[in-house]
Amino acid sequence: MAISNVQTAAASAPAAPQSSPLVMRIIGAVALAHLINDLIQSVLPSIYPMLKANYGLTFTQVGLITLTFQLTASLLQPWVGYHTDRHPKPWLLPAGSICTLIGIVMMSMVGSFPLILLAAALIGIGSSTFHPEASRIARLASGGRFGLAQSTFQVGGNAGSAFGPLLAAAIIIPFGQGNVAWFGLFAVFALFVLYRISRWYAHHLNLFKLKAGQAATHGLSKGRVTSALVVLGLLVFSKYFYMASLTSYFTFYLIEKFDLSVASSQLHLFLFLGAVAAGTFFGGPIGDKIGRKAVIWFSILGVAPFTLLMPHVDLFWTSVLSVVIGFILASAFSAIVVYAQELVPGNVGMIAGIFFGLMFGFGGIGAALLGHLADVHGIEYVYFLCSFLPLFGVLAIFLPRTKKV
Repeated sequence: MAISNVQTAAASAPAAPQSSPLVMRIIGAVALAHLINDLIQSVLPSIYPMLKANYGLTFTQVGLITLTFQLTASLLQPWVGYHTDRHPKPWLLPAGSICTLIGIVMMSMVGSFPLILLAAALIGIGSSTFHPEASRIARLASGGRFGLAQSTFQVGGNAGSAFGPLLAAAIIIPFGQGNVAWFGLFAVFALFVLYRISRWYAHHLNLFKLKAGQAATHGLSKGRVTSALVVLGLLVFSKYFYMASLTSYFTFYLIEKFDLSVASSQLHLFLFLGAVAAGTFFGGPIGDKIGRKAVIWFSILGVAPFTLLMPHVDLFWTSVLSVVIGFILASAFSAIVVYAQELVPGNVGMIAGIFFGLMFGFGGIGAALLGHLADVHGIEYVYFLCSFLPLFGVLAIFLPRTKKV
């Protein structure tokens, strides 16, 4: 749709942000950038078996790599979101991509554990500048279809996370650590895409200001909103502690329990992450239609029977259950972000930063703690323990109904 049409709609309907048109080319571009961002991120867990063998790392050290990445990716995000809600910074998107490029090229050349941590931290910093701004741009271009925009944006990231291990199995695992540098080409392409997106964003700051001034319509007290955000945070905790067990250690679990090769275990990880991408895509639009609380409730608590069963089955059913778990569990995150943004309107970037930050933070802390547990008790114990985490989904009963969801 032409830029002039977007500007006309924004100018003619200052009181109704939802009347601004749907701009799918921008949503698609942001989703593509998210795909590349998360594809590069997924290189880290994909090469953990190789790094563990090359450098003699323990599971605890493997967890510390994830923790370093996740903390740099999480701690900055709420602050970036809070600041850019009030002072938009279109240039942050390409700047963050440059940081990611430096980190991934460095990862291909490092020769020690501390430098691996530094490279992981740089990739995390690039991610922390990307998610709040990109999530806001997707919402601005949504035309009021917030669930569709958020899930399309998020599915780009999940697709990247799914293809990362597959590409790593083809490019890095057979030929060595130096081939990580090829992923720098993706970062260069992302830099170009994000530069174009930032130009669109810079020309539509009037639309940003119009939406930023949106008033709450849910009629809930400040205390009720705060308690709802706490419940959402606990649900994100249960979801991403469990996700950390799969994204960081699923390959090790398959190798140890079923004696698979590294390449074969990566294919199983790809199936799981592909299911995550599909679940994310469907979760947002379904939330637009039936309500986000229903999606959140089903996604987290509904996956519990499958997680409880998975530690006790053979390879075939482990693969099947991992796909079912990935699909159901992933459908919640888009709904959680949009639900929270509607609880606290006018703070789109801050809320996105908080929940993406929680996602990375809980994932990183979970990876470190679970790595230590794997060293002490074995990797199979980790999966038995984590199977109970989705039972936290019962907390969704405390989420309020609102006029918007």
